[in-house]
Amino acid sequence: MNQPVLQRITIYPIKSLDGMEADRAEVLAGGALRWDRCWALADAEGRFLNGKRTAAVHPLRTRYELRGQELVVHVRPPSATAWETFVLPGEKPKLERWLQAFFDQPVQLLHRPEGGFPDDTDAPGPTLVSTASLEEVGRWFGLPLEQLRRRFRANLELGGVPPFWEDRLVLPGSGQGRRFRLGTAVFQATGICQRCAVPPRDPDTGKSLREFARRFAQQRQQTLPAWSPRERFDHFYRLAINTRGLETSALLRTGDVLQLLD
Repeated sequence: MNQPVLQRITIYPIKSLDGMEADRAEVLAGGALRWDRCWALADAEGRFLNGKRTAAVHPLRTRYELRGQELVVHVRPPSATAWETFVLPGEKPKLERWLQAFFDQPVQLLHRPEGGFPDDTDAPGPTLVSTASLEEVGRWFGLPLEQLRRRFRANLELGGVPPFWEDRLVLPGSGQGRRFRLGTAVFQATGICQRCAVPPRDPDTGKSLREFARRFAQQRQQTLPAWSPRERFDHFYRLAINTRGLETSALLRTGDVLQLLD
């Protein structure tokens, strides 16, 4: 069996916006990565402004710098070449006003530094996929690897393994998946991630590929490896592994070898 190595870490400081690549990440007590989805955009009623509901999210570009307890956010609308810069949390009201003008509706920035705003609250750990899986999906649709990364938005990317190797982490039946170690962090797989309306959309324009989900599910079913737990697929529009952290505090780095613990 090939050796799975942590090849890439991506953190998304503001939920639904661009990510930032990192060479290390701290795992918090709840299992999430520090800074990941610790901020989120919401409308006046507190509902998330995300790619599932708001097409304008896609062309908005963001870059980040971590400065102690502060997050430096650089934002740029699609029609601009210059970046606007804000420092959170101190300039939160200023950034909210900028976002309100961009989205043309009231916007509030929600903050949850310990654990962030995961899509799956039962599996708040990082999502994990292999580079080979993304490359394989890219071949199905004629899309480059970097764009697949931005469409599926996984936190951890494994090298050194074949496509869909990560399915091995999910066991047959309805119980929890396998436990594994990366660096000093221990995680447990909880399931194969059900995808939403975001992957079909171009991450720059928001334009959707026709029948992406149907074609993806068809290809996934036809190419499902022998090691994948078929009974865990109620449908085949699934990719990447949801996890739960099992250590109270830990660190992982690119280059860490994934070790199966059971």
